[in-house]
Amino acid sequence: MHVGSFVLAAQFPGQGQGEALHRAVRSAEVAEEAGLDAVWLAEHHFVPYGTCPSAVTLAAYLLGRTDRIRVGTAVSVLPTVHPVALGEQAALLHLTSGGRFSLGVGRGGPWVDLEVFGAGLAAYETGFPESLDLLLRWLREPSVAGTSERFPFREVPVVPRPSEALSGAPGPEVVVACTSPASVRLAAERGLPMLLGMHVGDEEKAEMVALWRRHARAAGRPADEIRAAAHVSAGVCQIADRRTDAVETLVKAMPGWLKQGLDAHVTVDGRVRSMRDPVAYTELLCGLHPVGTPRLCADRLAATSERTGIGRFALLVEGSGDLAATEENVRRLGAEVLPQLR
Repeated sequence: MHVGSFVLAAQFPGQGQGEALHRAVRSAEVAEEAGLDAVWLAEHHFVPYGTCPSAVTLAAYLLGRTDRIRVGTAVSVLPTVHPVALGEQAALLHLTSGGRFSLGVGRGGPWVDLEVFGAGLAAYETGFPESLDLLLRWLREPSVAGTSERFPFREVPVVPRPSEALSGAPGPEVVVACTSPASVRLAAERGLPMLLGMHVGDEEKAEMVALWRRHARAAGRPADEIRAAAHVSAGVCQIADRRTDAVETLVKAMPGWLKQGLDAHVTVDGRVRSMRDPVAYTELLCGLHPVGTPRLCADRLAATSERTGIGRFALLVEGSGDLAATEENVRRLGAEVLPQLR
């Protein structure tokens, strides 16, 4: 089992954006000190829900400040960037980090980001498979040409080639955020592991893993590849000596952040989006994920792994909104929970 942190650089009410980013960086550094396996970085634009606008840029910074831990994006929003530009950055980080970089990609939402970056609504609604395939070609082939109407360009060499990494890995791992049967099928047909969100529980995640396996077999993916697929489960983790204290910490802090952050989302086409009730959502997360004593947290992670077949976790550890409390939470995860799992 591999346990990592999930970092949103969330801006809680009353905090500045620099404060949120500083907490994100410190929590990642402490994650390495505490023995966690990975740090996964979220990406958002124009909202305080998350103040990191470029997960791949923050990943580069953290790879330079750490020595061992894997750093991944969760996720880089593919419709708002050119796949070749993202592929070049991913190859660069793969090569210079000794293979410690994971590239998580996702479709994002129908937000105003699409207008600002000139991608248009079609890039979100129908363009994700095309962007993903061009990205994968860039990471796997020596030269690439763009043959579609959206990405027309002559054949050019891939520089730097990710396959030249001293780590021996042919290229950076690519993980796909999946929230629907269509995205599960897309990832499965390409043999890519999934990142499953913290808003769904074990039963739904187990169903998505089973669906992924069916589609992968139907697409002719190798049996060994299907068995070894390293899916990632996102969740929330808050550790305390009593479960009630852990829940209270999150219920006091998270609803204010969620309301402020979710209310700030603006759709590109004026469509109405229903947002979750912040208090009810926080309570749901506390029920689904490792929130409580170290023993409870270890048992919850082990149970999720057994029920779903997922062996990697990306856990939101900054739910208190406080830097010192976040550092303590990460250290307790490493010192008191991980030994029970290993």
